[in-house]
Amino acid sequence: MAYAVRTQKELIDIHVHGAEKYDTLTRRQDDVLRLADIHGSRGTGSILPTVYPGTVEDMRANMTAIRRAMASQSSGATILGVHLEGPFLNPGRAGSLDKKSFLDPSKKTLRELVDGFEDLIRIVTVAPELSGALAVIELCREKGFLVQMGHSDATFEQAEEGKQAGATGITHIFNAMRGFHHREPGLAGFGLMDDDIYVEVIADLVHLHPQSLKMVFEMKRPDRIILVSDSVKGAGWGKGAIRGPGGVLEGSGVSLMDCVKNLISLGMHQDWVLQFASDNPKQYLGITEI
Repeated sequence: MAYAVRTQKELIDIHVHGAEKYDTLTRRQDDVLRLADIHGSRGTGSILPTVYPGTVEDMRANMTAIRRAMASQSSGATILGVHLEGPFLNPGRAGSLDKKSFLDPSKKTLRELVDGFEDLIRIVTVAPELSGALAVIELCREKGFLVQMGHSDATFEQAEEGKQAGATGITHIFNAMRGFHHREPGLAGFGLMDDDIYVEVIADLVHLHPQSLKMVFEMKRPDRIILVSDSVKGAGWGKGAIRGPGGVLEGSGVSLMDCVKNLISLGMHQDWVLQFASDNPKQYLGITEI
């Protein structure tokens, strides 16, 4: 059954890599503009194009393409800045990302990466348990970036340390992180139980089982849940999850509006879902007007 969603609220996707045959792994501003157009055409009002981990040179080139797209944009989902998913991530929790592209956390590398892009970067995802990561988190906060913990094998205690250093959120909760265990709740457990931390939730009905979604919504403060697409490019985009060789889950192939409709189809009230997709990310990013 298709669900019509009528709203004047702006849907804001803080984690989106691509759409169809376009993504942020590019030096071409037109690729970024096309992915913004595609997501805009499917109901997303604003996005944070999310940059994959890579060398400092490559990530800076990707950010340059996004900056140029942002400056020339005249249509599509409004580009609000960038989300850097890495490069300071745990190779043991790479998920579909290329673990060879991950870099050891250091303030020197961070400075080299972000120099001149401080006005563009809104969020950085870091694995807090890595040596040097807490200092990187602190420097990110000094520079005005929000920090999320993700692609991480952090224990509950290490997640607490990440928060104390300045982390404010968790990237796609339950995915690419230590699983919940009754003796060690890990990063996922910390995300569910901490009252301050925001959590990204992918609601393509593949990354999280419907009952797992229900658990998150029943346990977590509703003003700390942020619905994201984690959309990537790939064949069959627009129909569901995107998988790579061997069936590896690479990301979703849907828009944020599709995620909204999925939750409504599961029986969640539209007002709640729109809070997760509009009000909460707006509050998180400190947006007063769009």
